[in-house]
Amino acid sequence: MTERFTGSFTQQEPIPDDAIAAALDVLRHGRLHRYNVAEGEAGETALLEQEFAAQTGARYCLAVASGGYAMATALRAVGVKPGDRVLSNAFTLAPVPGAIASVGAVPEFVGVTEGLTIDLDDLAAKLDRASVLLLSHMRGHICDMDRLMAMCDAAQVTVIEDCAHTMGASWREVPSGRHGAVGCYSCQTYKHVNSGEGGLLVTDDEELAARAVMLSGSYMLYGRHKAAPSPEVFERVKYVTPNISGRMDNLRAAILRPQLRNLGTQVARWNERYRALEDGLRDTPGLTVIDRPEEESYVGSSIQFLLLDWQDEALCDVIDRCAARGVELKWFGAPEPVAFTSRYDSWRYAPSEPMPATDRVLAGIVDMRVPLTFSAEDCALIARIIRSEVTRAHNAA
Repeated sequence: MTERFTGSFTQQEPIPDDAIAAALDVLRHGRLHRYNVAEGEAGETALLEQEFAAQTGARYCLAVASGGYAMATALRAVGVKPGDRVLSNAFTLAPVPGAIASVGAVPEFVGVTEGLTIDLDDLAAKLDRASVLLLSHMRGHICDMDRLMAMCDAAQVTVIEDCAHTMGASWREVPSGRHGAVGCYSCQTYKHVNSGEGGLLVTDDEELAARAVMLSGSYMLYGRHKAAPSPEVFERVKYVTPNISGRMDNLRAAILRPQLRNLGTQVARWNERYRALEDGLRDTPGLTVIDRPEEESYVGSSIQFLLLDWQDEALCDVIDRCAARGVELKWFGAPEPVAFTSRYDSWRYAPSEPMPATDRVLAGIVDMRVPLTFSAEDCALIARIIRSEVTRAHNAA
């Protein structure tokens, strides 16, 4: 009998009871705006920032409306101006080049390796084209951060890390987001903590932090932050930094604080499911499993594999046949964007030069979410379904 999976790839776990209780407290008192606090009250957003700064080892943290807003704010804070070129991954999601375009800058795309990380040789060849790198740890894959930072430091290129898929991950035990000048995180529903939308930004640089707070729309209420620089730093930037409102509210912060306290447990659960999928897919004919470096501690909230050098028709047939058996796979090689998948040449507001080696990799990337609503047994079943359909198609070629 042909096996079939019946679970949902978009159903998240319920919000934890303690987060619901915290949200109800905020709803009952009605002080949702982050600066609307009672006398002696810190506010949920300020506490969230303080706690996430401590969790990541950062001096400063800012909570904002989305991960995309965090990236755009970081770009503005480090001084990116309209017309500037900003280096970034060719393999990423649309909010990354979108953040660059939102400040009037121009993405300069860097290639991807078969390990799905930024191509450091290609980066080395392009470091003289820009003074900022917006590095996307796309789908949770972290490159050799020691080599990358040494290269960028030598070239005086400022690194901003997009950690939308690496909250809770690390490279050589340094948390993702703590290598570059700024780390940006997402709290959107499909990320590692869920407030529907939301973002966090961390840095050790007091002036970058002060600019980011002013950019987010603090007016002159920056003294109510608990993970921000001293008032003296704000004196240097407050009159020359525009208000581009994008604050997080106390309701979302209340939902996030308990989830962040439980992040380590959730990471372990994701990785159990990821390993079940990885084990089930390994040694499948025609399929390449992405091996993870020993230096990387990852969060397996999604999994990718490569069907390198397959004909488009055969690859699409695998995806269709898996879908018929309840397994939803996404393909990054499609010439037209579908849902969240798109390629660097899809973003026509960002001119790009051909990158044949990267195009080959993108054409073979198959991607799948791994919700925590799946069990390890579910993941083993999913792997068997993918394995059988890939093997069938490979043998027929």
